[in-house]
Amino acid sequence: MAPSTFPTEPPDPRTVFDRLDREAERREADGLTRRPPVRSAEEDVLDLAGNDYLGLTNHRAVTDAAASAARRWGAGAGGSRLVTGTTELHTELEDELAEFCGTESALVFSSGYTANLAVITALSGRNSLLVSDSHNHASLIDGCRLSRAEVRVVAHLDTRAAEAELVRRPHEGLLLTESVFSVDGDTAPLREALRVCRANGAALLIDDAHGLGVLGEGGAGALAAFDMRTAPDVVATVTLSKALGAQGGAVLGPRRVIEHLRQSARTFVFDTGLAPAAAAGALAALRVLWGDPRRCSRVREVAEGLYRELVRRGVPATRPGAAVLGIPVGEANTAVDWAAECLRRGVRVGCFRPPSVPDGSARLRLTARADLPPGRITEVAAVLAASAPEEVLG
Repeated sequence: MAPSTFPTEPPDPRTVFDRLDREAERREADGLTRRPPVRSAEEDVLDLAGNDYLGLTNHRAVTDAAASAARRWGAGAGGSRLVTGTTELHTELEDELAEFCGTESALVFSSGYTANLAVITALSGRNSLLVSDSHNHASLIDGCRLSRAEVRVVAHLDTRAAEAELVRRPHEGLLLTESVFSVDGDTAPLREALRVCRANGAALLIDDAHGLGVLGEGGAGALAAFDMRTAPDVVATVTLSKALGAQGGAVLGPRRVIEHLRQSARTFVFDTGLAPAAAAGALAALRVLWGDPRRCSRVREVAEGLYRELVRRGVPATRPGAAVLGIPVGEANTAVDWAAECLRRGVRVGCFRPPSVPDGSARLRLTARADLPPGRITEVAAVLAASAPEEVLG
């Protein structure tokens, strides 16, 4: 038997891991340590921190479809989409997503994050220019980092700044923006964004994670809301884990773009496919929404109602473009304490701190739900106002 080659001498006590302790101490001092809250199925809390906009996560048709798919296909997809990871459910979901949103084609991924990584890296390269809004989601930022393209970050919602970048590289640019921004819920000027793209031979990528199910007729999303469904120079990404209450992501757009992703997007080719149960749940949720478009308008009404009630009580909420409302706080510890007090009073809200937002700009986030009764809108606003720090109230 060959002698072990494993080193027996004691390691050098100084390693790259040493800095982890210092970083942990700094995070704790700054109020930035994150501990995942563990939910219980029995808890009696009103959840306005999650993304179940349409109340479909626990809809009977959705949960039954997911359970049935798990029994039929198993717990996982069993492989990447180009090997064994594509089931009939995946292709049905892609076909119906494209039909619902009005695009030529769709491609399903294991998450919205991997969908964004796929489309950015597959549609760009060393000779490309990516122009990205400064408030874009981390998945868009990471896609830019992996792309090997030239990346220019422009001020939030500043289409003039975006155009000034795109004009430098005609026919090589891709403008990246969210439709509804995830922290404050403001919406992008998408028509103006498309205008500056077309003036410079660029294409437009819209992350519609917070728009699908909320914007557009019947919840068909930003492409429908801004009449871009068949635009040859626009592609959108969506998540199946928000309005559709399941898990996964998708890219929607021209057929030639989707086929290119199917052949070359690394997070499609090399990632295990979306679990069949999640695909079935998303498909069932899509069909529920298709048959009950009132959910879409209801969630917007709830968001607007929350905004009015909060502002009336002096809480400085941002006006929602869809289902998301932000409440600027400032210091991270203040936001953490306020969120904890809301939870103690029975309302769970989101708490955003650096690095999710810039230093000194921590905020609470509320997400409206279509299944929130009118009386509870007043109750939520009252809880937020009664527990608000004095320095936050207007």
